Amino acid sequence: MRAATSHDPRMNQHDAIITGIGIVSSLGEGPEAHLSALTAPQPRPVLDTERFVPYTVHPLPEIDWGSQIAKRGDLRQMEAWQRLGTYAAGLALDDAGLKGDEALSATMDMIVAAGGGERDVAVDGDILEASLQRNDRGVLINEKLTTELRPTLFLAQLSNLLAGNISIVHKVTGSSRTFMGEEGAGVSAIETAVARIHAGQSSHLLVGAAFNTEHPDHLLGYEVGGALHRDAWAPVWSRGGMHGGGVVTGSGAAFLVIESRAHATGRGRAGYAAVGKVASGRARRGSEDLAMAIGAMIDALGGSALPVMSGASGAHSATAAEKTSLDGRGLQSVRGFSTLTGHLKEAQFPFAVALAAIAVRHGATLAPFDPAFDAPVQVQDGVLVTTVGSRRYEGAAVVSAA
Repeated sequence: MRAATSHDPRMNQHDAIITGIGIVSSLGEGPEAHLSALTAPQPRPVLDTERFVPYTVHPLPEIDWGSQIAKRGDLRQMEAWQRLGTYAAGLALDDAGLKGDEALSATMDMIVAAGGGERDVAVDGDILEASLQRNDRGVLINEKLTTELRPTLFLAQLSNLLAGNISIVHKVTGSSRTFMGEEGAGVSAIETAVARIHAGQSSHLLVGAAFNTEHPDHLLGYEVGGALHRDAWAPVWSRGGMHGGGVVTGSGAAFLVIESRAHATGRGRAGYAAVGKVASGRARRGSEDLAMAIGAMIDALGGSALPVMSGASGAHSATAAEKTSLDGRGLQSVRGFSTLTGHLKEAQFPFAVALAAIAVRHGATLAPFDPAFDAPVQVQDGVLVTTVGSRRYEGAAVVSAA
């Protein structure tokens, strides 16, 4: 394919161009660390099999929080997922050359996919313990609400607190939106960001999510639904038929600076990649054919000839349906990145888009993450990105050369 020029009819001044990536996972932090992991001859996941037995998690690396969150007072009042998201947002702004630019930060829009914060595990344990000895549980709950819970704890539960902290620390003070809803929140965040750029409603924005799996209530949320993998660790495509629900979680974050082509060009910034239309769906998994629904998204995007950066979670039925759909379209060059990072919940789709953009920019040769399923593949013009929620919601996008 010929190289695009400034007069190329395929170019549009409202193209959505990724100009900054802030990414953190068990693999490290920043685009270079993740590019190294994607292209290593034998990519190896970082696992913690001890702290949460019988569950395995992909833990965070050591992080110098102060390099992006300078004030200790700000750090003290943030929970781990807020620190992680604020940190990754700072990395993205740095990468895009926007950190400290007060004029552009003041007009930058922000879209965040978030969970509901992190609960006070000690109080939860106390309530559960007391409930075993008492039958007046309504009275018990009211007692604990008035004696054990601090007013500031309720503030820490607010889903939009991450966006608030990013605004405070990094001075991103344009419009702000927060989505909730597991993997679907991440899909909606990217979908809305790209749509706003394409429509000319935003010229530059910050979008992303963070997830801290190293907190017992987050693991409990998965396990209550029987979602967590219980056997020895295995690649994401190889967990079918094993004990548990198939999901191995990880801590991580991905924030992207996305600009219109006109805005990026106007300040002399080259992009990692362009994000085209984002497709999303919510198939009724009890009554609809999920593999067909996934296939319809891929076909609508025209991505059936591209390598795939898959956000497959490992959840048995959802992952099997995605593999059926990909196999049915001859898509064998598939990278299930949860094998290396674990499942990142709200951050899954932003993370997938970030990895795809890194691969596209560098024309990376993606190594096999799972030798039983994958073969080496050279990324050229684009990557198809997918995320199929472990319980609900599906999303896909094409990330192409900028």
